[in-house]
Amino acid sequence: MASLTRQIYDPKTTPPAMGPYSKAVRVNDTVYLAGVIGMDPSTNKLSPGGITAETHQALKNMGEVLKEAGISYENVVKTTVLLADIQDFGAMNEVYKQYFKSRFPARACFQVARHYGDARVGIEAIAVVGDIQDV
Repeated sequence: MASLTRQIYDPKTTPPAMGPYSKAVRVNDTVYLAGVIGMDPSTNKLSPGGITAETHQALKNMGEVLKEAGISYENVVKTTVLLADIQDFGAMNEVYKQYFKSRFPARACFQVARHYGDARVGIEAIAVVGDIQDV
């Protein structure tokens, strides 16, 4: 059986993990990112300003994890967005498309009962490592 390689990513430029999990795990050429929320790493509090501010901060936090893995938003192939209120979908989308600009990743979006610290949004992702050739 072929062996697999595993690497853990925990950038110090992001808020600390809120439990026993890794911020991201790379197995061979796939990176699995844990859900990120709009917590400001300088205060460890949710970014004030509602869904727009929290979505920006969540995606900035995701960008820091991607950067530590040596990749970018363009390497993301799947996201799952968890909203405290599905009515925030439009506002979240306006921010989301500032980070994912073309060749969008596949995505699922759900309303959830509650996030850690009453966050309005949480986003998890799967990314691949390497040059992506569109066909």
